[in-house]
Amino acid sequence: MNIGFIGTGKIASSVVTGICKSKISYNKIIISPRNKKIANKLKKNLKKVIIAKNNQQILDQSNWVFLSVTPTVGEKIIKELKFKSNQTIVSFISTITLSQLKKAIKVNAKIVRAIPLPPISLKKGPIPICPPNRKVKEFFNNLGTTVEIKNEKSSINFWSTSGMMAPFYEMLRIMTDWLVKRGVKRNNAQKYITSLFLALSEDAVVNSKENLRNLVKESQTPKGLNEQGVKELTRAGFYKSLEKTLNSIHRRLNK
Repeated sequence: MNIGFIGTGKIASSVVTGICKSKISYNKIIISPRNKKIANKLKKNLKKVIIAKNNQQILDQSNWVFLSVTPTVGEKIIKELKFKSNQTIVSFISTITLSQLKKAIKVNAKIVRAIPLPPISLKKGPIPICPPNRKVKEFFNNLGTTVEIKNEKSSINFWSTSGMMAPFYEMLRIMTDWLVKRGVKRNNAQKYITSLFLALSEDAVVNSKENLRNLVKESQTPKGLNEQGVKELTRAGFYKSLEKTLNSIHRRLNK
């Protein structure tokens, strides 16, 4: 099997890296020349990675095609490309629906939307897919944990929460900088903050069958530091602002 990537941004790079670390069987990975820096780095560091001359070459030589471009670019280029009906097409494009993709692609190929995030390069994290597809599920289970979603409207909820990745990293950056301003060396500060939230996330996963409200309660003591943190952030509207932002992203995806 040959695997092709239209687009070579952060997500495509992460997925390609994860594939090369996995047990997935393939002959070669053909990537877009669009981002020369990332494309050249992938080709240099990973075996079986080939840079195509153009996007049509990727389609001509690939059994599976991954669309990893921005919505604006996708709207421009997809309708100009010639796909094959026997190809499996997986779209990472956030705001182009299945019906829009089918119309643009023009052939009766298998089309699945997926939401991979950068940790897929480590073969970690959930990968929601819609609609359910056995082969695509098995593929992504080699790169993380596939979550099948039957209803595309419901999948938009997952796309919305994926928009919290950068805000999460920004929160880590702010806390790291706060420690640095108080004399902690950046390497130590960054290692502490990232390790702390990794441990908290792993604890949350272990307890994910229970209501997360329990973890919030159990991590506080009367008049303790965590109680102060939750109360002050609540009064400041931090959590309501978080929900408001999710609603805003959701509305954008529903347009």
